[in-house]
Amino acid sequence: MKTSILVISVTSMIALLGLGVQPSLADLEQGYSHAYSSEHGCCEEMMGHHAHPADHLRHLLQHQKEIGLTEEQVKKLKAIELDFDRAQIKSDAEIHVAERELLALVEEEKTELSAIEAKVKQSEMLEVGLRMLAFKARHEALGVLTPEQREKGKAAHEKRMHEMMSGQHSGAPSGGY
Repeated sequence: MKTSILVISVTSMIALLGLGVQPSLADLEQGYSHAYSSEHGCCEEMMGHHAHPADHLRHLLQHQKEIGLTEEQVKKLKAIELDFDRAQIKSDAEIHVAERELLALVEEEKTELSAIEAKVKQSEMLEVGLRMLAFKARHEALGVLTPEQREKGKAAHEKRMHEMMSGQHSGAPSGGY
């Protein structure tokens, strides 16, 4: 009787976790990026709770002349982007390992639900850490700009959004203001 209850509990947990775990393992070549993409490749910050500062930084760098960035600002933004990329790669790997460990726990018949719960919480805290890295990078990038440059960047972003919404833009996706 206890065994059947445990099997039902674990099966239920697998079903519930399956929805959350699958995206993290779906496409390893793209990394743990299911939360960082949208159909059109832009405006993740407006469309969802996950932001991708690399898109924001790329946007600023792609429009550096239009925004009026100095050589020093470009260097700082590239350094911020590189620091974020390093941290993101490390964080993505930690999340992936935690998700794999969770799957192993769920597949093990004798695993206590408290162990599964602890692993879920660990994985989610790693995800929170990754989101905070994104917010920190965006905050640092905006700190490099003058108020006038922020306005120009916002205007460039709004122009791009208008083009994308009207189907006029065919360039590579960037995003994030």
